[in-house]
Amino acid sequence: MPDVRSAFGLAVRAARLARGWSQEQLSEAAGLDRTYVSSLERGLRNPTLTTQQRLAKALGMPLQDLIREAERDA
Repeated sequence: MPDVRSAFGLAVRAARLARGWSQEQLSEAAGLDRTYVSSLERGLRNPTLTTQQRLAKALGMPLQDLIREAERDA
C-alpha cells in the first residue's frame, strides 16, 4: 500500500494518461515544471494544496475527485 504522496502521484499519473497527455502537456497546462510533475508522480514531492488545485484544474476535474482516487490507493 503506497503512502499518501505516492498515492496522489499515481492518481495524477492515471488522470494524465486517461487524457492521453504527456508529463510535458500536463506541466504546461498546470504551469509547473515537467521535472516537478515527474517527481510528484513518483511520490517524491509533497504538493501544496495550491499545486493540487492547479493539477486538478489542468486535468479538468474537481480536486476532491483527484484526492478521492489517491485515498483509495493510500
